[in-house]
Amino acid sequence: MSWLLFDWANSAFSTVVVTFVFSAYFTRQVAPDPLTGTQLWGLALAIGGLFAAVIGPFLGATTDQTGRRKPWLIGFTWACVLSTALLWFVYPETGSVWRAVILLSIGILTMDLATVLYNASLVKLAPRERIGRWSGWGWGVGYAGGLASLIFVLVFFLDEQTRIAAFDTASAQPLRASFIFVAVWFAFFSLPLLIFVGDTQQTSKTLAQGFRDGCKQLGESICHVRQYKHILRFLIARMFYVDALVTLFAFGGVYAVGTFGMDEQEVLLFGIFINVSAGIGAFVFAWLDDRIGSQRTILVSLGGLILSSATILTITSIQLFWIVGAFLGLFVGPVQAASRSYLARVAPPKMENQMFGLYALSGKATAFLGPTLVSWLSTVTSSQRAGLSAVVVLFALGFILMLSVPTAARRNRHDR
Repeated sequence: MSWLLFDWANSAFSTVVVTFVFSAYFTRQVAPDPLTGTQLWGLALAIGGLFAAVIGPFLGATTDQTGRRKPWLIGFTWACVLSTALLWFVYPETGSVWRAVILLSIGILTMDLATVLYNASLVKLAPRERIGRWSGWGWGVGYAGGLASLIFVLVFFLDEQTRIAAFDTASAQPLRASFIFVAVWFAFFSLPLLIFVGDTQQTSKTLAQGFRDGCKQLGESICHVRQYKHILRFLIARMFYVDALVTLFAFGGVYAVGTFGMDEQEVLLFGIFINVSAGIGAFVFAWLDDRIGSQRTILVSLGGLILSSATILTITSIQLFWIVGAFLGLFVGPVQAASRSYLARVAPPKMENQMFGLYALSGKATAFLGPTLVSWLSTVTSSQRAGLSAVVVLFALGFILMLSVPTAARRNRHDR
């Protein structure tokens, strides 16, 4: 339960800050205009993602060598908490633009690095035959946490009738206070994992030795990549479809504001609706993962994402936008949960942290691609719809590449 609560904890940052509330606030009230806001938002995501892509594999390889991962997990978690709390100082004025970009980039970087170590711990904690369920339940609990935090923000910070204090709306205090709430939420609900879940055994190596040996092992893994070609294929496929997911949700609030004219409260309600469907999908597909395998679960989920994301870019009715958005949400959790469980099943022993560092790299190596394509296409065509069409292409590439990835069961039989 302590492990699952970390998904509940970090979901407030992902949902309230990255996807819905802060994205809409930044676009409407901080950036000079929505189009510039879209471009700068993409820049912030790209910066945080790029640094995470570079650091993640070395972090994983080093912790494989030194043995202890919890001190790093604690450090990155609290760094994300601090950067989130500092969003209070992002005021509704263009003078706060670069402050917002820097703090968001730091938050994304530290959140991603904490997640590297959190994901790797699944290998040791979950029974092999239940890895799919643990991973899916984690994502499901995460979406429930995102839903709960969104409702709390809506009721106690945004709704004029139920706000917990007499905020100054002229300076966007209700919105800014919600970011402090997210920081407190993340800090509090991460404590069970950070306190009660055991750490891996420390080796006799110093940090410097662990870093050197980790880099050496990482280099050998890359040089002998043929031994892990099944993992390489999977990571390359994931590189594309996770970039599509990140781009879709990072620009989801921006798209709702610019194309359908939603305000922050409407975007928040839409976020609550999406989290309900995503949580249902994550829980249901968790059982499917253990029955049909992670690779097939990923393909089914990607098929649903391609269909729904392509549809959502062609509709003009806000009612249909809500319906198709709910359908899209059903497949978001499963594709991420099944990806985590696939690697947990095939990662070589004593290389789990390194593999999940490369897993983070596969999700961030092209982190610039989706946001850059959306920003560029939006600028060239002066259309958010055209900009977000890049997401459908990235999903399709991931699906095609995933067809060549063997199932975890087939790979394990071959290894034996």
